[in-house]
Amino acid sequence: MRKESYEFLEKYINNASPTGYETAGQKIWLEYIKPYIDTYITDTYGTVVGIVNPDAKYKVVIEAHADEISWYVNYITDEGYIYVIRNGGSDHQIAPSKRVNIHTKKGYVKAIFGWPAIHVRGKKEEDQPSIDNIILDCGCKNKKEVEALGVHVGCVVTYYDELMTLNDRYYVGRALDNRMGGFMIAEVARMLKEKKNKLGFGLYIVNSVQEEIGLRGAEMISRRIKPDVAIVTDVTHDTQSPLYKKEKLGDVACGKGPTLTVGPDVQNNLLEMLTGVAAKKKIPFQWEASSSHSGTDTEAFAFSAEGVASALISLPLKYMHTTVEAVDKNDVDSVIKLMYEFLIQLKAGHDFRYIK
Repeated sequence: MRKESYEFLEKYINNASPTGYETAGQKIWLEYIKPYIDTYITDTYGTVVGIVNPDAKYKVVIEAHADEISWYVNYITDEGYIYVIRNGGSDHQIAPSKRVNIHTKKGYVKAIFGWPAIHVRGKKEEDQPSIDNIILDCGCKNKKEVEALGVHVGCVVTYYDELMTLNDRYYVGRALDNRMGGFMIAEVARMLKEKKNKLGFGLYIVNSVQEEIGLRGAEMISRRIKPDVAIVTDVTHDTQSPLYKKEKLGDVACGKGPTLTVGPDVQNNLLEMLTGVAAKKKIPFQWEASSSHSGTDTEAFAFSAEGVASALISLPLKYMHTTVEAVDKNDVDSVIKLMYEFLIQLKAGHDFRYIK
């Protein structure tokens, strides 16, 4: 990876962008892609779209989501301890002993998820971590001290963890789901510009908000753009490490390329074009099946307006929704290459309908 790209990735991953509060990360992302686009639009809730050829009638989207899971302050005890609720799919079992930032109008307040020592814990269910018993400690003696720091009910809370490289093979950190997707679509925009590719259609590079609570940002922006084609990228589970059931989750491995999903929200003619590009350009990929819905922004685009030809390219990821999410460097490169090669071969006006 070139030095400038890695510096962007590191800055983008290390920045906190919890669901509903994505603005800081969106500004970093937009600043990076500005040299590679003609213009951009934003919406009321913070989705950002970089556009190439904004006057073109035929519109193609490449999309990722910008938000990360987090917590909300829900209750402050008289003794100064803080109870939380989820903002997205945060896992209470990994919380104990984690360091966090509480976001306030005064800035970050440092805190920790405290937890009793192994010597004093019981073995009953109520002695295990749950959403009802994990608490934050910000070093205060009472509720008044907590509030004096600017902490109140409704403040959002994010883990304090930064990007690292593991064995020169994996990128590891929090929020790779799906900040890595935002990085990959930005790199596609850069490659198109630097290689001086002239697209015959309008390209909309979409970084949507609020995916983690129900695809909300993609729903909103899909209605505004009204695209003809949408290629969504997200993460999927690497199922090779212990405790994953391949019979249920599929056989997906980091290092073997992205997955292409078969399912109701994926348009089969578009999928066939993607697999053809992958075969022609010798880009490795894996298959994944979705029984009813993919749970990704693909759904929001596919079923918007009169229907949009949509497909999903997923990046295999270890340990989803933890602070040590891990992706293979080669898989990242393969996703970028597949999207890029797809776009430069697509003809404006291509009709993906099954029956014409």
